[in-house]
Amino acid sequence: MSYAASAGTAPDAEERVASEHIAWADIIVVIERSHKVKLAKQFGSKLNGKRIVCLDIPDKYTFMQPELIALLEQRASQFLRP
Repeated sequence: MSYAASAGTAPDAEERVASEHIAWADIIVVIERSHKVKLAKQFGSKLNGKRIVCLDIPDKYTFMQPELIALLEQRASQFLRP
């Protein structure tokens, strides 16, 4: 069975990424490269052996915006197991 969790890199994120998230994850998906850089700076060697996928989606959309949902479905579906 597969599970997913969501956490953000911004200081005002509802749930911020923590070491526990990194340890738990098999795959870490970020929407833009700057998020990958932030993770590397914050968690360094804790990311060793983790697969990090960047979807290259600009972080300019609002929560559940239809255009964002369409991009996520298009770009992230290959990383999700049924």
